[in-house]
Amino acid sequence: MSNNFKMVAKTMFGFEEILEKELKNLGAINVEKGIRNVSFEGDKGFMYKANLCLRTAIKILKPIHGFRVRSEQDLYDHIYKMDWTAYMTYHNTFAIDATVHSEKFNHSLFIALKTKDAIADKFRNTEGKRPNVDLKYPDLRINIHIQKDFCTVSLDSSGQSLHQRGYKTATNIAPINEVLAAGMLLLSGWDGQTDFLDPMCGSGTLPIEAAMIACNIPANINRKEFSFEKWRDYDEDLFEKIMESSLNKTREFHHKIYGFDKAPSAVRKATDNVKNANLGEYITIEQKDFFESEKETEGKLHMVFNPPYGERLAINMEEFYAQIGDTLKQSYPNTHAWFITSNMEAIKNVGLRPSRRIKLFNGKLESKLLKYEIYEGSKKAKFNK
Repeated sequence: MSNNFKMVAKTMFGFEEILEKELKNLGAINVEKGIRNVSFEGDKGFMYKANLCLRTAIKILKPIHGFRVRSEQDLYDHIYKMDWTAYMTYHNTFAIDATVHSEKFNHSLFIALKTKDAIADKFRNTEGKRPNVDLKYPDLRINIHIQKDFCTVSLDSSGQSLHQRGYKTATNIAPINEVLAAGMLLLSGWDGQTDFLDPMCGSGTLPIEAAMIACNIPANINRKEFSFEKWRDYDEDLFEKIMESSLNKTREFHHKIYGFDKAPSAVRKATDNVKNANLGEYITIEQKDFFESEKETEGKLHMVFNPPYGERLAINMEEFYAQIGDTLKQSYPNTHAWFITSNMEAIKNVGLRPSRRIKLFNGKLESKLLKYEIYEGSKKAKFNK
């Protein structure tokens, strides 16, 4: 008999296809792409592996119950009827996260509160004592998802968002989310076969994620804890085996990864984070102004970066983006340069035509991931060869 069960991996808009590919490569079955999520099937060991290895997942949820819901009382009754003793005791703490896409229900906090009441009342009425809520470090994190009139109750196997990889102790003003960084790199086709540069590296997220992809290091190997480690059926030996097996699949990387930043504070933070991730042998962080730099490597260069945008720094955007274009054209031949921006007006000043535009979200800001191909000599010369 198969021990497989359904799971849902949540992700960011625009990464569904990459996450689908990641899951298939890991060995998931019945993989189905949704919007900001991908559903799949696997066993307990695969759930551990998904949390440890997926680069573009934010959460791995395990659905345990689903029902039609017409009112708050309906929700309360269904939750109350569930056998919560299969997952926790009154000694445990719990927390509820609710997501609601429905005309009938429009307040996720109220839905979370109603769910909490039903669980607490059930324990009080059957066991004489109720479990406490702990929003930060609960023993059991429960996810309620209402789509129109259907409610799915899931256990959250990840806990804190999987973008919290565990290597970052220092960040700059607006650090890029690690899942966003990994997704950008994978969309850019980064595979570790060339040198890599992030010319505005901030706290070092893109170079670190680039090194982890190049070496096939599990995305969350530095993370301190996953929620499933507190579950009643947690199998520590199995998790150790999954970790060991995943680490055995790492590979050597024979190129260099560089990160530049002109701010000394950013360079210090990035250097600390690279050290925390144990990737110092692959990544060089330098204090350097991109606009005064030139390509140092022979052969093709892969560049991915997150330029500052108006919301976080007071700079002349038109001039800044014009400088990006000039520096790429004049100093970085034979380079594939990708960057993300939410400033659609400013990119007109780059003076180069992007060969690809991919819609993403950086937090709540609608953004574009743009690709610029800088050739050796002129483009015309390239095609006349």
